Amino acid sequence: MLIRSFPAGAFGTNCYAVATGAGSSALRRECVVVDPGMDAVEPLARMLAENGLAPVAVVLTHGHLDHTFSVLPVCEGYDIPAYLHPADAGMLSDPLRWHGPALAPLIGQVALPDPADVQPLADGATLSLAGVELTVRHAPGHTQGSVVFSLDLDDAPGLFAGDVLFAGSVGRVDLPGGSWDAMLGSLRDVVLPLADETVVLPGHGAATTIGRERATNPYLAEAASAPEERSL
Repeated sequence: MLIRSFPAGAFGTNCYAVATGAGSSALRRECVVVDPGMDAVEPLARMLAENGLAPVAVVLTHGHLDHTFSVLPVCEGYDIPAYLHPADAGMLSDPLRWHGPALAPLIGQVALPDPADVQPLADGATLSLAGVELTVRHAPGHTQGSVVFSLDLDDAPGLFAGDVLFAGSVGRVDLPGGSWDAMLGSLRDVVLPLADETVVLPGHGAATTIGRERATNPYLAEAASAPEERSL
């Protein structure tokens, strides 16, 4: 499995491309793009060219602009669909409602139309794209429609975690649609059951593992002791 990434924009959002292997300039290998955020179009094009990749779809871990800002030009430029959980639909066209007044100076009056082809993500579904199988788990808390994607990295399980889990931390829950109770439920029911060797590829910052986070992340410790009725 080939995974390439770069941090995009002022928020340093990790944009990923995943494929079964590298291609070449003469024979491009199909890939999936994960979370093309702010200022991602040109770096993504360079990364795809350097690795001989051709995207067939964009998958989005959630609807915040720092993860979706470039989804329209990427989808239009390569004539490919986007995948997003229905609970986060509308975040592109009405960002101020979902990002809150604190981020308004950074967002300005940005309002983007959705790509022409947006496919819904369903909890438990498996997406077979570019030879890669991504298993979708709904993990609300950071947003109502946050998801994570599990996949096989050949030598270990992998997880595109979006803003659900970071190295040493978790995603913020103070923006519209966020919920700490829902986050605790997602951490307990979706994240904690994963194997320790699972490689976590987060929306921001460095990669980590479930085992490392289980041992050191205070939010996972809190989730492990959270009563079941707190899950939404």
